[in-house]
Amino acid sequence: MAFSKMFTTLLTTILLSAVLNLVEAAPWPQTVKLGTHRERIIGRGLKVTAYHPSSNFKAFGAEGEAIPTTAANGSSLGFADDAVAWRSGFTDGTTANAYLRQQHDGVPFANAVCNMAIQDGKVVSWGNSLIDVESASIAPSTPSLKWAEVLPSVENQLDAQKNEQDPTLEYFNADGAFYEAYVDAHTGDLVSVTDFVAHAQYTVLPITKVDFREGLEVVTDPQDLEASPLGWHTLQQGGAEQTTTSGNNVVAFRGQSLVAQSAAGLVFNSRYNDNQQPNTQANIQAAVTNAFFVINSLHDVTYRYGFTEEAFNFQVNNLGNGGQARDRVEISVQDASGTNNANFATPPDGQPGQCRMFIWTLTNPNRDGTMENDIIIHEFTHGVTNRLTGGGTGRCLQTTEAGGLGEGWGDAMADWFAQTSADTRDFAVGGYVTNNANGIRSAPYSTNAQTNPLTFASLRNLREVHQIGEVWANILHNVYAGLVEEKGFSADKLTNPDGPEGNIVYMRLFIASLAVQPCNPTFVQARDAWIQADQNLFNGANRCTLFKAFASRGLGLRASSRALQDNADIPADC
Repeated sequence: MAFSKMFTTLLTTILLSAVLNLVEAAPWPQTVKLGTHRERIIGRGLKVTAYHPSSNFKAFGAEGEAIPTTAANGSSLGFADDAVAWRSGFTDGTTANAYLRQQHDGVPFANAVCNMAIQDGKVVSWGNSLIDVESASIAPSTPSLKWAEVLPSVENQLDAQKNEQDPTLEYFNADGAFYEAYVDAHTGDLVSVTDFVAHAQYTVLPITKVDFREGLEVVTDPQDLEASPLGWHTLQQGGAEQTTTSGNNVVAFRGQSLVAQSAAGLVFNSRYNDNQQPNTQANIQAAVTNAFFVINSLHDVTYRYGFTEEAFNFQVNNLGNGGQARDRVEISVQDASGTNNANFATPPDGQPGQCRMFIWTLTNPNRDGTMENDIIIHEFTHGVTNRLTGGGTGRCLQTTEAGGLGEGWGDAMADWFAQTSADTRDFAVGGYVTNNANGIRSAPYSTNAQTNPLTFASLRNLREVHQIGEVWANILHNVYAGLVEEKGFSADKLTNPDGPEGNIVYMRLFIASLAVQPCNPTFVQARDAWIQADQNLFNGANRCTLFKAFASRGLGLRASSRALQDNADIPADC
């Protein structure tokens, strides 16, 4: 495609200007490891500490760097001509986003990514976690083992079974040593894990309501045909409309059977009763209906704001609009694999997103997490952020710090849906299932530092991704409030992404910044991506408002991901 060919002229420029990452000698300071490592306990008590090379990120603001008219020979820089190759890309308005991959001897590096944003023939931002292949010993590109030989051991360690996806051969930069795959193709060792850990009538919780306590409503034909031209119950143009909780964007079901719930016609009117246990027949049906409704609503709203087929969203049929198809969200209600939690697995574009919602046992009767919209929204947002960061791979929020950002985005998205006026209210996640005003976080998100004292410097004492996420979500709550105070509030936020109001501008920047930022971003890089996204979308009109809001919570102009100290500086012209 012409879009990808254009970027071949950029490769030499990017490689020349890139500061390629050399792994620092151990021991790593704990705060530094937040941005490069992630420790997980998986399977049968297996502890895996995965390493991801730190990302560099540069935003050029309004100036940009001109695209060269001719491409130099890449080998003159010490790189083979095929050292970097096109992976994916899409356009968002006037901004073109491109994602490249590094390779050696025809084998790609799993955790070496380069991304660029282009406007008006100029590179306006780029990030990379490219690897200095000249300074390291690289294993042979032909494996010593066949994948089938190590599969039984890996399945045993992960307490899991291989799915229908065929294994791929890739190099993996593992804290200074290079391996050819997440399972080393020479030794059979497991070296890393990518945790890939949304006239019909519905009786549901409207998407702007937080939880069951705000009341069920009957809604009719809520689908947004601009985002879902097939509607919510059809898989192809001219196809039959299914009278089940199954369609192009999502299939909702109870447990692990993947059997959608049927209804008479398209009327899904079971009413949830939280004076009874979640597993009554009526409550099961009501919960499945709400899951179907909320994921479809999220698909349509995020589609309007830029999470489209070519930007790696979740759909069975992409209607010729780019991206990989056959990957709608599969949401399991009252899943038996856990309690008091929920999760969302985001494999690469082209494989279904998998959301599992659990029953919460902290009250009597128990409560169903599916009847709390903010939990579903949080989980779906993992799909959005994992797909948009890094170009659809699902691999680029894997460090502790980046994983924390992912948790924060989930809460921040739920916060955005819950705000219904220009008066920005404090927001808590999980208040219904816990029957606690603070919900499942340490404090509500607030513009009041006494209500929520978290700042950028709080990261110095935090190691767990949800705790780290609270810092980012609280910062974004203040960014949202600043934009709404400056530019007002629109009640049409769900269907009009082109309005000038602050809440609309916020969501435009939320989505656009994900495509701009590098793989495994830090807090500082994520902030810079918001600033650059504002330049790309609005010619920098909100730059000072954004910087003031970030600085109010310690993420000022001179904040450092190494020092993790609060900084309140803003640009001199602000």
